Amino acid sequence: MTTVTLLATHAAYRDDIGDLVTRRPVPGPGLEQIGAFLFLNHHGPQTYPANNRGLPFGPHPHRGFETVTFILEGSLAHTDSAGHESIIRAGGVQWMTAGRGIVHAEVSPAEFKQAGGPMEILQLWVNLPSRLKMTAPRYVGLQSEAFPGVAAGKCATVHLVSGAFEGRTGSIESLTGVFLCWAELAAGAMLTFDGLADRDLFLYAVRGSVKIGDRSLPNWHLASLSAGDTLTLTADEPALILFGHAAPIPEPVVAHGPFVMNTVQEIHQAYADYQRGAFGVAEIVAG
Repeated sequence: MTTVTLLATHAAYRDDIGDLVTRRPVPGPGLEQIGAFLFLNHHGPQTYPANNRGLPFGPHPHRGFETVTFILEGSLAHTDSAGHESIIRAGGVQWMTAGRGIVHAEVSPAEFKQAGGPMEILQLWVNLPSRLKMTAPRYVGLQSEAFPGVAAGKCATVHLVSGAFEGRTGSIESLTGVFLCWAELAAGAMLTFDGLADRDLFLYAVRGSVKIGDRSLPNWHLASLSAGDTLTLTADEPALILFGHAAPIPEPVVAHGPFVMNTVQEIHQAYADYQRGAFGVAEIVAG
């Protein structure tokens, strides 16, 4: 078995959206994507005052990929043109397959806007192969109870979202066999993931820093990792990481705005379909 090593680190750059603190490690300078993992927005951490305006993501379209949203603090109200509606709170996850086209809104529920409080959210975009880009949209939103911590390694806890780990299976089934989790490591922790051969690997340090071998992945940095079977992380301080792996998709990626397809022509078609109303309409959740 070969060991995964850390090749490079990529700092998330600040790209605030109004008063929403936002960091984005990918895409970024010199890094278009990490295989099937296309985009990550890290919103917060920050504390909203009472009587705030909340998150600014009113109705907008997507086609050709999936969004996976981790609500670490606060709450998030979702509604979409396929008829799904939910309010997901801290520790929960939303997994939306845009497929052939969907309009959704992601805003703060009324109670959060009234009371305020801490907020930290991660949104990851995961590519779909051409055979699934025009699949029917779907949505799964689950609360924290669906992702109980699995004690793993030494002083580590894994919150399994999709895929298999230590005999457990995640609560959300990925169309393409994507593995996703977030993990908490205490000071002195050691955590190992295996079965990684021939997979695209995604590792982001959300809080604190971790080590791969003798190299550190600092807070708010994304890792470029070597190929290998096994990844071992250690932590000298408390840390929280987002980790995933996926089968490579050996196809062209053409991304423009809210659409990710294989050709420029398909992007033009996506805009045309959206403008003629083919994606439907999403109403903003009142709270």
